[in-house]
Amino acid sequence: MAGSQALVMAVLVMGIAFHSTLIDATIAKSMYFNWGAHHSSILGNGDDLRLVLDQTSGIQSKRAFLFGSIEMLIKLVPGNSAGTVTAYYLSSTGAKHDEIDFEFLGNSTGEPYTVHTNIYTQGQGNKEQQFKLWFDPTSGYHNYTIHWNPTQVVWYVDSMPIRVFRNYESEGIAYPNQQGMRVYSSLWNADNWATRGGLVKIDWTSAPFVASYRRFRARACKWNGPVSISLCAIPTPGNWWMSPVYKQLSNGQQAQLKWVRDNYMIYNYCTDFKRFKGQIPPECSKPQF
Repeated sequence: MAGSQALVMAVLVMGIAFHSTLIDATIAKSMYFNWGAHHSSILGNGDDLRLVLDQTSGIQSKRAFLFGSIEMLIKLVPGNSAGTVTAYYLSSTGAKHDEIDFEFLGNSTGEPYTVHTNIYTQGQGNKEQQFKLWFDPTSGYHNYTIHWNPTQVVWYVDSMPIRVFRNYESEGIAYPNQQGMRVYSSLWNADNWATRGGLVKIDWTSAPFVASYRRFRARACKWNGPVSISLCAIPTPGNWWMSPVYKQLSNGQQAQLKWVRDNYMIYNYCTDFKRFKGQIPPECSKPQF
């Protein structure tokens, strides 16, 4: 029996080593255009990307992942970006897909961008939180990271947490931990809703609209089907995002999160009583950090 257990553990360790991966390659090697390639380009040494808006331009990762930290440096569309949306997100496929979103809603010249976040589980979303930024996201590159493990999802801007969604699956609240997700980014025309609820349309005389990207990094566990669920959730040196330090924000990070939410949050679905007719989603009554 002891020999059998040792063999099983050896197989698990080899499986974890195989599944854990750091995508430290260039954008050109780890992603591909899924639409609008004729308008967009990968530049330099293959680690710089320009998405140019015609109607939609987009890119996605070649691999799907389950848990990890997914990061990208992004410089948003400058000038009059009203009606445009730059999206950066994780998603599985199908009607009951999971998804974790960053969406950057453009605005008229001089007005701040809106950072729109959402999370879907089994095809159900409606968990939007929105923020303004404390810097100009069009004047330089900034790091946007989605950190996702079995305990929580954290959205980071330049290493500062802005939102947490914790796992309360044991209490009947759905959590994205059963489906591998690819990384996507797109620049698209959303002037029917993006800016002031669709009141401000795209001014095509301001074209071209260009979002710029650098250094896509996915420190994540490769998805190879349902077997990945158990392999990716075991704490090992390879699965460093499973370390206890990543299961809850530190006191300093909690202070940062509170500062962002006190000063820059402009919408929280958990306080929209009118929208939910007084029946606020159950996770809203749970501690999130």
